[in-house]
Amino acid sequence: MSPQLYEFHLPLSPEELLKSGGVNQYVVQEVLSIRHLPSQLKAFQAAFRAQGPLAMLEHFDTIYSILHHFRSIDPGLKEDTLEFLIKVVSRHSQELPAILDDAALSVSDRSAHLNALKMNCYALIRLLEAFETITSQTSLTDLDLGGKGKKARAKAAHGFDWEEERQPVLRLLTQLLQLDIRHLWNHSIIEEEFVSLVTGCCYRLLENPTISHQKNRPTREAITHLLGVALTRYNHMLSAAVKIIQMLQHFEHLASVLVTAVSLWATDYGMKSIVGEIVREIGQKCPQELSRDPSGAKGFAAFLTELAERVPAILMSNMCVLLDHLDGENYMMRNAVLAAMAEMVLQVLNSDQLEETARDTRDQFLDTLQAHGHDVNSFVRSRVLQLFTRIVQQKALPLTRFQTVVALAVGRLADKSVLVCKNAIQLLASFLANNPFSCKLSDTDLAGPLQKETQKLQEMRAQRQAAVASAVLDPEEEWEAMLPELTCTLQLLLKLPQEEEEISEEIANTETAEEVKGRIRQLLAKASYKQAIILTQEATSHFQESEPFNHMDSGESDETRLLNLLGNIFKGTTVSTQEKNPQGSAGSMGPEQSICKDTPNMLEPEKSRENDELVKQEMLVQYLQDAYNFSLKITEAIGIISTMMYESTTTVVQEVIEFFVMVSQFGVPQALFGVRRMLPLIWSKEPGVREAVLNAYRQLYLNPKGDSARAKAQALIQNLSLLLVDASVGTIQCLEEILCEFVQKDELKPAVTQLLWEHATEKIPRSPLERCSSVMLLGMMARGKPEIVGSNLDTLVSIGLDEKFPQDYRLAQQVCHAIANISDRRKPSLEKRRPPFRLPQEHRLFNRLQEMITKGFVHPDPLWIPFKEVAVTLIYHLAEGPEVISAQILQDCAKQALEKLEKSPSQEDLKETPMLPTYLLMNLLSLAGDVALQQLVHLEQAVSGELYRRRVLREEQEHKTKGPKEKNINSDTTIEEELGLVGATADDTEAELIRSICEVELLDGKHVLAAFVPLLLKVCNNPGLYSNPDLSAAASLALGKFCMISATFCDSQLRLLFTMLKKSPLPIVRSNLMVATGDLAVRFPNLVDPWTPHLYARLRDPAQQVRKTAGQVMTHLILKDMVKVKGQVSEMAVLLIDPEPPIAALAKNFFNELSHKGNAIYNLLPDIISRLSDPEGGVEEEPFHTIMKQILSYITKDKQTESLVEKLCQRFRTARTERQYRDLAYCVSQLPLTERGLGKMLDNFDCFGDKLSDSAIFSAFLLIVGRLRRGAKPEGKAIIDEFEQKLRACHTRGGDALEELEIGQGGSQRAPSGTKKQSAVSRHQHVASAASDDDFVTPEPRRTARRHPDTQQQASKKKLKIVFSSDESSEEELSAEMTEEETPKKTTPLRRASTRRHRS
Repeated sequence: MSPQLYEFHLPLSPEELLKSGGVNQYVVQEVLSIRHLPSQLKAFQAAFRAQGPLAMLEHFDTIYSILHHFRSIDPGLKEDTLEFLIKVVSRHSQELPAILDDAALSVSDRSAHLNALKMNCYALIRLLEAFETITSQTSLTDLDLGGKGKKARAKAAHGFDWEEERQPVLRLLTQLLQLDIRHLWNHSIIEEEFVSLVTGCCYRLLENPTISHQKNRPTREAITHLLGVALTRYNHMLSAAVKIIQMLQHFEHLASVLVTAVSLWATDYGMKSIVGEIVREIGQKCPQELSRDPSGAKGFAAFLTELAERVPAILMSNMCVLLDHLDGENYMMRNAVLAAMAEMVLQVLNSDQLEETARDTRDQFLDTLQAHGHDVNSFVRSRVLQLFTRIVQQKALPLTRFQTVVALAVGRLADKSVLVCKNAIQLLASFLANNPFSCKLSDTDLAGPLQKETQKLQEMRAQRQAAVASAVLDPEEEWEAMLPELTCTLQLLLKLPQEEEEISEEIANTETAEEVKGRIRQLLAKASYKQAIILTQEATSHFQESEPFNHMDSGESDETRLLNLLGNIFKGTTVSTQEKNPQGSAGSMGPEQSICKDTPNMLEPEKSRENDELVKQEMLVQYLQDAYNFSLKITEAIGIISTMMYESTTTVVQEVIEFFVMVSQFGVPQALFGVRRMLPLIWSKEPGVREAVLNAYRQLYLNPKGDSARAKAQALIQNLSLLLVDASVGTIQCLEEILCEFVQKDELKPAVTQLLWEHATEKIPRSPLERCSSVMLLGMMARGKPEIVGSNLDTLVSIGLDEKFPQDYRLAQQVCHAIANISDRRKPSLEKRRPPFRLPQEHRLFNRLQEMITKGFVHPDPLWIPFKEVAVTLIYHLAEGPEVISAQILQDCAKQALEKLEKSPSQEDLKETPMLPTYLLMNLLSLAGDVALQQLVHLEQAVSGELYRRRVLREEQEHKTKGPKEKNINSDTTIEEELGLVGATADDTEAELIRSICEVELLDGKHVLAAFVPLLLKVCNNPGLYSNPDLSAAASLALGKFCMISATFCDSQLRLLFTMLKKSPLPIVRSNLMVATGDLAVRFPNLVDPWTPHLYARLRDPAQQVRKTAGQVMTHLILKDMVKVKGQVSEMAVLLIDPEPPIAALAKNFFNELSHKGNAIYNLLPDIISRLSDPEGGVEEEPFHTIMKQILSYITKDKQTESLVEKLCQRFRTARTERQYRDLAYCVSQLPLTERGLGKMLDNFDCFGDKLSDSAIFSAFLLIVGRLRRGAKPEGKAIIDEFEQKLRACHTRGGDALEELEIGQGGSQRAPSGTKKQSAVSRHQHVASAASDDDFVTPEPRRTARRHPDTQQQASKKKLKIVFSSDESSEEELSAEMTEEETPKKTTPLRRASTRRHRS
């Protein structure tokens, strides 16, 4: 077929070119074989050199054949074909401009060039797509094989790097489309298929997932420009919009790529309408459909969000079509629309000079954002807070909205979502950092200026109102006020006429009627009534034809006529005359009237200035009011955020810490509370939290303001000293850990240490409290670097322990703490070869301590007791032979007490019983107790550790001296050594030695401590005789310390201890004894075990202090498995509703920790429910609900839930009161039931069916039904409906309805299976309960386990049957009394771990 006779139609698929179509339509004649392709391509190249681009008309079949065999042909042929086609199209694009400009172009030539153009473009684009297809497949293979060798595999597939060749092809197509090629078509209308051919390849390239990679940026830009030309020149906008929507739905990687393209088209190519088309298409998408198509919604959301960031002004005009998505179910679309609004507020509507419509639009956007701060979806609420954070950071939020948005953020702090809380904290931090009010936001500091300026404003307003009132006073009112006096003056004048010649002459010669009228008005205003009347009389005769003097009524009296005339003149009823002749009146105005006329003009600047001042004052007051309200909101937020300090989520805790750092920098007084509260987080196991605390204290304290290093050090010391004011022991320990960390990392400058020593030594005069805090800080730093104190030990002794009067015991106490830090506190066992750091007995330190204790003993100073305790501890910690020093101190103090006792009776009455001052007896017993406890600690730790260290050294020495032959002589010894039995035996021997010393020697008659036992027992046994509260507290604490020494002594005094614990009227005594008995429970568990109920009883103590101490002690004992956990743990549950928040928080923390110990809470729940719902000893109904809601929240396992449901349902049979029925129903309703749990309820329905007539019980079970329906599967709804039907029937008709339902539904068939399940569950229940009991039993000693293995197995088998302690009576419920027969005798042995310590 001649090239001039056919027409090339662009096919939808390559196969169409093989079929015969319409008249003169081009058809491929032959698909060449692979072996002929190279030669045919060379022939085509030769024809191209001869004929140019039109050679394609004759050789199209060759290119078609190459495309047909593309996967099979040689890579070199592919590359040659691509290069050649690029050359052909490039040549054609260069020739086309001249051809298109040729007016004499024939139809046949035009047709030939058109066919050549379409063939060239079709061939090049199909070749481009073929390369792209293979590249995409290679990329997918690379994902499986890994990234190595990716480029090599791409080259092997094509023979060259295809990704580098795409861009020139696209640029060539762009160049071609920029020509005016439409003239090649009839009527200059380009066919749609040609545009689709070119743009289609662009869209297919975009579908490649790697197109979004940075290395493909040139390709993306080339595609964007090519499509931009198609949009501007070839009417491609509608098709592009539809295609973009489709691609967003199916390709997640394209959102950012398409945003870049669309924003470029809208700006550089002027195609703003493309944005409207795309947004309109998205807006018309059904929200319900998007909720079912999450991938499409994600693509649309990402596209809208990024588009708003790039072209917010263009998008804003189309926002109305997107508003429907704010009410849709898909949260991503809501987030996208809200983000778009925020971008418009930030970039377009962020100006003070906005027009009214723009301001209204901004307010609508902000209103929408605030409304969605309460969205049902937490991700939307979180996103809103993030957007407001950006708006605040860029200062785009109007001041009028500050309070409402701050209130929104404060409200979101209570959100259930952790993410929302975190973003709310970030928003409040942004408000602080960008607040327009002040760098210091103390509400107390702002309240004073606000009150002062408000009062000033009120005064200014009052003055202004008074001035305005006087300026606009009604002439009628003035006339009424002056009328009585004017009438009186007129009557006098009428009776006594005056001479008027002078006035008459003046009027006649110089004045007009208007001027005279003005003078009369002025005279009346000045209260010159006599002159005004005379002038009026003269004017009536002089101006008989002028207004207003010619309207005199002859029928009235002279007095009435003159008064009316004066009234008309004064009230200005003749204004019309002035208006008729303004020029004349002004021109003839006298000098006096001119001055009066100019007076208002002269007052105008003054009035304007007053107005400006008033406006400024109003603005100042409003500013102060806003700042004050803002500071109040921040203060409120601090209270809420501080409670989030110990959340389980690390990121939230970090945000809270950063917030308090920022609040502190803005001077909010309450910030110090949060800064202190974060201190315990230094012990956190989360490294991120610990580091956040360290960073917070770095920012707050290590970088103070100051001109010099010394000034900075002074500021740092002052800030740290403020933290120590009224600080608890726990706070001081936390701060010590932080300072230790700083010192070890050399973050504290030497100037700080130098200045602290200067304060401590009083080189710089300081108050006693400041000296004390300086020594305290030095001691804390010594933890990190002991040489800080160790090198200045004598100086420190001189500072705090030198003899002076009065003695500063507070400073001395801190000196002792500081000195204690010079030796490491590691256990001796961890440093086997290194002897412990000790000072000789003769050291000056111990001499001074001994002297201060003995001399201070006879003075009633309350600070002596805490100092003495620290001093005794330091002596045992650092001295060689501390027992000698402490014995000497005890003897000296006892000797002084005896001397006082001997001096006290008077010479005259020797029969009177000798009396000792109470404080001396208290000091003596307290000192004895401290020595007893420290002696025990010294033996258990220091002596035992030293014995171990020496034994290890001795064994190592012996091992070295032994020869090889000696080592093999006794094989039994070697085996024992390998098994570690030799070391274990030695450990037990050493432990037995220490125990025998404590049992036999310390409290026998030979040791100095034994001398104090009778006195101590006498004071404790006679509370009526020794009734001083301080003495009772010291004696009870000393008795607890003495009991720690010996099991024998402890056993003999337990009855006394627990009697005092129960019956002492002093809370401090009960609190001290609670701590002491808790320690005894750890040291002698078998002795204290029978008394455990009395420990639990203190949890209901009337004194807050005792309840808190009891809660802490029982938490420690239970979590450390030192006491058996029985039903009495319900007393801990009662603390959950304690009126004191710290105690309630302590109880909550206890159950949180207990929930991590296996099935502990699950095993205890039936007992807790029984005890708390007991009519005699339980709690009220509302508190019961509060407690159980908290405890039941720890039941999360399905099996536990199902078992509990069954147990609770069966308890309905044994419950005795209506209240117990309701409590059981409430507990069941709080469990996280599943369908299997519902099955258990149906199996046991007859247990509670007859109780459903009670509305509260019925409502509780209906609550279960509602909760189950929310997440029920279709197959489970039938069971739920059956259960609800049974509930309603029993509620309305009682228990008889149950029998009817069972007969009607064949409910009897359910019974056998239910019975089987029940028996199976009960068997599992016994086993689980037995296991849980073992969890709370201290393990047997190893020796016992080796000697009696069979006995242990038999005991475990007997334990399988479990009976809840709430269902049986127990000896534990008896009260401790002074009588011997009521003392618990039956002890339940607790298997205690071996005394041998673990060695590293």
